[in-house]
Amino acid sequence: MGREALLLDETEIRRLLDAASCIRAVEEAFTACATGRARTPGVIHLDVPESRGEIHVKAGHLSGGAHYAVKIASAFPGNPALGLPANDGIVLAFDARTGAPAAILVDNGFITDLRTGAAGAIAARHLSRPESRIVAVIGCGVQARVQIECLALVRPFAEVRVYGRRAERARACAEEMAARPDRPPGSRFVAVATARAAVEGADIVVTVTSSRAPIVRADWLAPGTHVTAVGSDAPDKNELEPGVLARAEPLVADSLPQCRRLGEIHHALAAGAIGEERVAAELGEITAGLKPGRLSADAVTVCDLTGLGAQDVAAAALVIERARAAGAGRRIAL
Repeated sequence: MGREALLLDETEIRRLLDAASCIRAVEEAFTACATGRARTPGVIHLDVPESRGEIHVKAGHLSGGAHYAVKIASAFPGNPALGLPANDGIVLAFDARTGAPAAILVDNGFITDLRTGAAGAIAARHLSRPESRIVAVIGCGVQARVQIECLALVRPFAEVRVYGRRAERARACAEEMAARPDRPPGSRFVAVATARAAVEGADIVVTVTSSRAPIVRADWLAPGTHVTAVGSDAPDKNELEPGVLARAEPLVADSLPQCRRLGEIHHALAAGAIGEERVAAELGEITAGLKPGRLSADAVTVCDLTGLGAQDVAAAALVIERARAAGAGRRIAL
């Protein structure tokens, strides 16, 4: 009996996976993680120092799901000089009953980008104040744009301040997002000269850089601010000074075991700024209703997002389901 798999390219995947649906799927995946219905092994990191490249391999399965998946994502910052995208990726889905290859999603990193933006929106929905209006985005690459796109679906902000090390890139990001028809009505986007100018007075702060040294300081944060830390997905990356996490109430991880090894919680623990007992919840425990989110209007809240394989599985499963319903992609013999 011949075997075949579904092959989808980035253009098709973009048509099939929208931000609102991805947010719903990823929130269900977080809940599954907290209720024992997900399997997410540890992340594999591979560095290629001579190219400054980094590769992340994540996998997962949601109980009862038709597929398990393995995602390989890479970041090679020198690629734009070669006319290539800095980020790349592919998702491989397998039949959960037989282990046979079921689909090859050549998404070039799109699924990773969108599911990460979805996770940021979920964190903001549960941890930021509903009346939040001013957003600071530290970083101005693709993920900055996706975080803004997804956040707009849960918090209709009035202003976004964008900071990047290269002023021209920050301006380009702000101008591009201001021109989008799906931005909240009347919202304004502005590039600012310093991270402090972005953060002070902001209701929501989102960090999306590859920084190896803290950028955001604790004394910049006003009471009631929510911080979503996205960029620190490897042990040496660090965007928040440890004092930011020491102020958090609650301090939330996407996965505590993973955040012990990488991310902002990893650095705050190593610095002695917090003890592990200060981590109040995993995000899935909050989405499942097992633990509370924001506790008071004046609290500073922090969510450390390092990325889970369950998110990739949930997004990929939605793409495959919609592709089959629409007759998208093509079948290839194995």
